[in-house]
Amino acid sequence: MSNLKGKTALVTGASRGIGRYTAERLAKDGARVGVHYGQNKELALETVAAIEANGGSAFAIHADLSLPHAAETLWKAFDEHADKVDILVNNAGEVVYGTIREIVEEDFARLFTVNVKSPLFIIQQGLSRINDGGRIINLSSAAAYMASPMATMYSATKGAISTLTRTLAWDLGDRQITVNAVAPGFTDTDMSSWFANPGAREWAAGQSALGRVGQPSDIGDIIAFLASEDGRWVNGQTIDATGGGLLGVTKAG
Repeated sequence: MSNLKGKTALVTGASRGIGRYTAERLAKDGARVGVHYGQNKELALETVAAIEANGGSAFAIHADLSLPHAAETLWKAFDEHADKVDILVNNAGEVVYGTIREIVEEDFARLFTVNVKSPLFIIQQGLSRINDGGRIINLSSAAAYMASPMATMYSATKGAISTLTRTLAWDLGDRQITVNAVAPGFTDTDMSSWFANPGAREWAAGQSALGRVGQPSDIGDIIAFLASEDGRWVNGQTIDATGGGLLGVTKAG
């Protein structure tokens, strides 16, 4: 799908993992891509360099999404490079593991700020910049619709994102802007550092009908479809991106 020529995209959390692959994929499809980062400028510049080395166009922008007025900071940085955006991917997010007995208020506040508050206000303050017919794609999680006791707070934030997605799809339809979410399952990113334990990785792989954990490309290619003209009639949906995760009981070895 090389049909994004002339489009501008913004991907939050694009210095690594799903965000980096998505930025590179959208650039490959022809979009000029804003590569947002929160902490690691070096990795963001590596992403930009990789895009440019493959003939694409990109620019890096910084905003710490845990801070007050983060959306304003982000769009101010974006405006230095472009005046309109066609594709907004709210990928940036954080996770803190812990059951209901272990969570603390400070972690709760940070997670909801980064994972929910920031995407909401990035969208709100981006509405004057998003072209009619644009695409908004949010990152939810399979944790939003399955029991995940070790990710209690994270699950709650992603449930909020799925609900926000449906609401905005209805609200922005008069501008022909589609709003969808993608919900990965177990995916090989920095958030899944526990995969370093071979037994844990094997267990996670066994939860998918396809017998493996996801890769950033598995998720980013779905995002690219939703961003393309081919995805024009998908709206208000949370797309399961688990490879058939938890379709049944864990298969016997």
